[in-house]
Amino acid sequence: MTVSLGRRRTATFALFFLPGLAMASWVTRTPDVRDLLGASTGRMGLVLFGLSVGSMVGILCSGPLVARWGARPLIAAGTLATAAGSGVIGLGAAAGADAVVALGLGLIGLGMGGGEVALNIEGAEVERLLGRSTLPAMHGFYSLGTVVGAIAGMVLTAVSFPVGWHLAVVTALVLAVLVPTIRCVLAGVGRRTGDGGAHARASAGPAVWREPRLLLIGGIILALAMAEGTANDWLPLVMVDGHGFDPALGSAVYAVFAASMTLGRFVGGRFVDRYGRAAALCASAVVGAVGIALVILVDNQAVAATAAVLWGIGASLGFPVALSAAGDSGDNSAARVSLAATLGYVAFLVGPPSLGHLGERFGLRNALFLVLILVVAASFATPAARTAHPARTP
Repeated sequence: MTVSLGRRRTATFALFFLPGLAMASWVTRTPDVRDLLGASTGRMGLVLFGLSVGSMVGILCSGPLVARWGARPLIAAGTLATAAGSGVIGLGAAAGADAVVALGLGLIGLGMGGGEVALNIEGAEVERLLGRSTLPAMHGFYSLGTVVGAIAGMVLTAVSFPVGWHLAVVTALVLAVLVPTIRCVLAGVGRRTGDGGAHARASAGPAVWREPRLLLIGGIILALAMAEGTANDWLPLVMVDGHGFDPALGSAVYAVFAASMTLGRFVGGRFVDRYGRAAALCASAVVGAVGIALVILVDNQAVAATAAVLWGIGASLGFPVALSAAGDSGDNSAARVSLAATLGYVAFLVGPPSLGHLGERFGLRNALFLVLILVVAASFATPAARTAHPARTP
């Protein structure tokens, strides 16, 4: 089957949109799921642990599986797992079964952890063929999916639409989009082949890990992914507990952050093409650091809300642009993107919970100093992402 590059790019946009839609749909119904389960905070924490376990398994397995089978099977399996997880959560909530909801969350985590790494490998390949910065817009579609899912979830929650039916509709939508779009993803992208055989495959991984430039790019991804993940998990509570917002306004500040990050990803590609990856990443880190510093240091609600915009814009380009730089840092692009994406998703998974422990002891605002230090350090590592030409032309 011959697939045009334009159709392949459009399919990648759609495949990035789907996990954002599924994740936001679940998150907005979390209070309703908790009430249906009759779960305490401690029990809900155990239920949510399913998401962490599934995500970690998916992240750790994705690289070797892509190397063996290519990205397309992993993208298809990951999206199917995400769709199935949404449906299982709905069934578990309706039945009042904690274990079933935890299983559904595990499927979503497995699908997103594994499928997203493979999807970034496919996205990096499409970007390379297009000859211009496209990964930021791809990640922008993920952010757009979260915005659409959050709005739909808030509306359905307001009208008391049943959780089970809501998540069943999400499952059907994801499957309906997946079936036609996965055909536009070419087979074999990311699969390891060559003359070295098993020995080459065994030795390629450690060699990638030992490259200082790639590790610096990985550090940039880790820092800026942690900045994004921290806002996703903690920004509303930081606004409520640290700045005195009421819960509704705290959620509104998070919505502003998400919208800022979505906008930054859709328009940031032009900045990357004009000024280069290193400049884009440095600007992202500096703007993000200013936003985080204002949230920590200035005790003013208007400043804090404005700082959330800077935080969102600063976090928007870090992950996708640094992934592009990782893919172009040497031979075996798929292995490099896989390593870099894994570091980013580990930061998403491990970073925010670690801040919770620091917040218990020092307060949430002060816990953000860890994120600030990492983002500032990342700004000094951005020359590692420099390419020979500031902008690539088609």
